[in-house]
Amino acid sequence: MSTLPSKTDLHSWLTENPEITGLREIARAFGLKGAARPDLKRLLAEMEEEGLYSRRKRRHATDRLPPVGLLTVLGPDASGDLFAEPQDWRGPGPTPRVLVLTRPGDPAPGEGDRILAKLMQVRGDDHDYHARIIRKLGTNPRKVLGLFRIGAEGGRIVPIDKGADMEWMVPHGQTEGARDGELVEAEQTGPARMGLPRARITARLGDPSAPKAVSLIAIHQHGIPDHFPDAVIAEADAMTPASLGKREDLRELPLFTIDPSDARDHDDAVLAMPDDDAKNPGGFIVWVAIADVAAHVLPNSELDREARRRGNSTYFPDRVVPMLPDRLSGDLCSLHEHVDRAVIAVRMVLNAQGDKISHRFTRAMMRSHASLTYEQAQAAFEGRLDGATEPLARPLADLYAAWQATLPARARRQPLDLDLPERQIILSEEGKVTSVAFKDRIDAHRVIEEFMVLANVAAAEELIERRSPLLFRVHEEPSPEKIEALREIAVSAGYVLAKGQVLQTRHLNALLKQAEGGEFDELINMSTLRSMTQAYYSPENFGHFGLALRNYAHFTSPIRRYSDLIVHRALISAHRWKPDAHKEGLTEWDIEHLAETAKLISEAERRSMTAERDTTDRYLAAFLSERIGAVFSGRVAGIARFGMFVKLDETGADGLVPIRSLGDEYFHHDADAQTLTGDRSGQVIGLGQRVTVKLSEAEAVTGGLILELMEIEGEAMARPARGKRSRYQPRKAAAARAGKAKARRKVERKR
Repeated sequence: MSTLPSKTDLHSWLTENPEITGLREIARAFGLKGAARPDLKRLLAEMEEEGLYSRRKRRHATDRLPPVGLLTVLGPDASGDLFAEPQDWRGPGPTPRVLVLTRPGDPAPGEGDRILAKLMQVRGDDHDYHARIIRKLGTNPRKVLGLFRIGAEGGRIVPIDKGADMEWMVPHGQTEGARDGELVEAEQTGPARMGLPRARITARLGDPSAPKAVSLIAIHQHGIPDHFPDAVIAEADAMTPASLGKREDLRELPLFTIDPSDARDHDDAVLAMPDDDAKNPGGFIVWVAIADVAAHVLPNSELDREARRRGNSTYFPDRVVPMLPDRLSGDLCSLHEHVDRAVIAVRMVLNAQGDKISHRFTRAMMRSHASLTYEQAQAAFEGRLDGATEPLARPLADLYAAWQATLPARARRQPLDLDLPERQIILSEEGKVTSVAFKDRIDAHRVIEEFMVLANVAAAEELIERRSPLLFRVHEEPSPEKIEALREIAVSAGYVLAKGQVLQTRHLNALLKQAEGGEFDELINMSTLRSMTQAYYSPENFGHFGLALRNYAHFTSPIRRYSDLIVHRALISAHRWKPDAHKEGLTEWDIEHLAETAKLISEAERRSMTAERDTTDRYLAAFLSERIGAVFSGRVAGIARFGMFVKLDETGADGLVPIRSLGDEYFHHDADAQTLTGDRSGQVIGLGQRVTVKLSEAEAVTGGLILELMEIEGEAMARPARGKRSRYQPRKAAAARAGKAKARRKVERKR
């Protein structure tokens, strides 16, 4: 049959073939091609509304639970084991039985309680899954971090926050055996009536200078909000999955996610396929689907106000401080494998030269066909398939081919091409640093990065064309002073940075290319990075210098960035997407306060970056504290009046060589040339020099490393004989400068 079947014939056929529900399979069965397929799609939509057809019958999509889900506790069995069942089970078989595995410090759920849990499929005698409790819903005890002090009635928790004066009383039996002076986590169990509020210790973190305590101290030190108010939790717990409604149905598209192996959430899915349009030979269709957070976080809601206050999620080696509660970030807004999820998606058309020639945004429903790691995707790109990637062999090959098609366009655009390895701190279960590694950058990373950039560009262009307010991601060009400083460093290393023309990224890339593979490779990369301005958010568009783009906005990570949520709302309003464009889109208040929001979230981003950097420094100092006296190779990474900074090759840690440790001669500091020059020895210490240093001190609490300089460029450090005093002492030099300044003022007054 090659003509559209009647509704009666189609219903009869579907009844006889209940396992076939996809549009492609049905069209193939009836021999429908081309223009007849949209008619079939409309006919199926009518039948779905009438209850004669359902697309939710594919067994693989409903016969298992997602990695994170809501459970209802059934209570313990005769053996004392605690069981639960999924709150919303629509699968074809019996409701799965879940064994809840509790750990010390977990809340004690009772029969009928709801819990949010991580789920792992098993083959037990009387259960199908194991669950680890993330949180007991309906409860939100105040979290406490402080030092435990033993007392007559059990003990007290003293806060570590500077200026904080509230303490908590811990009764006997709720101290978890904490010792005096230990850093502890606790939760408040009772209010202050006649005395201090009561608390129960949930975790002993040990020595406050120990690695496990590092990120918690940074959170409190930098004022990062890490406790969701009750109203926010209640609002999140009341959320339910978004329905299909008027959304475009993309569940048949084999979209999939690619993330780090330790990813806590999945907010973007991708798909590419060759474009079959004869007018675009060699072109590709690329889909990028992003979790529709705006469907759950409504303007001016408790969730919205808290997300705006946080600005973004903050990532530490051992924990994440999320922008949204885990009910959303780890469940309803995470694109889990084989689970229906609401998204805002963009369909982009690329030509054979890699240029985006058109795009279309849609509010849709998708179903991830696989959750892959970068390593799995890379292996598939190289032809090594596993059980997860084999069914997606064709889509993965198309995705890689589409990325390769973008390379000429990227080469023409010339975004800044820095080569700075990403450092990864590996922790044991106890929170101790076991190793420090440098992540290899592979093609799988570049594939996802390129398509996220394209989607962000499409979002900015779409909203500009529709004259909608939005937040741009702005990166301004470096200041002339910073570029001149970079030029001097380049010249001192024997390279050339063109002068006397408008600076473009291609000029900086030419410098980086000169240094590539040479002894000053890392120095030039680091110096180029330091010359850049800090990117920020703004309702005004000033372009993105680093990416060499005129129009750029963040669209692809609304789970962890508030800026992206604003862009999603702007897209909803601009397209008037039903049913709730007015309720879920940009409000008048959002528009009026865009500049204020941009400032708030830009500051929050810098706060998170500082906390993450300080935490990394502390972890590295703790890791190296066991190697006092060890000798390391490194490179001079910074020059200051009080000494020089050295970046160690092995870990990437930065340490200080104090100027007082360089000998008893005076060293002249040249801020412009970034050098220290010995007064008597003539020893010149400058950026990029290879050095050997000995670790003298490692302070885990501050993250500071003190080093002793042993060799420069393979030669022992020249140290003048003791007993000879330099004629240029620091105090005398300062007095000389003051005298010259006084003389100049006298001359000026006489004039």
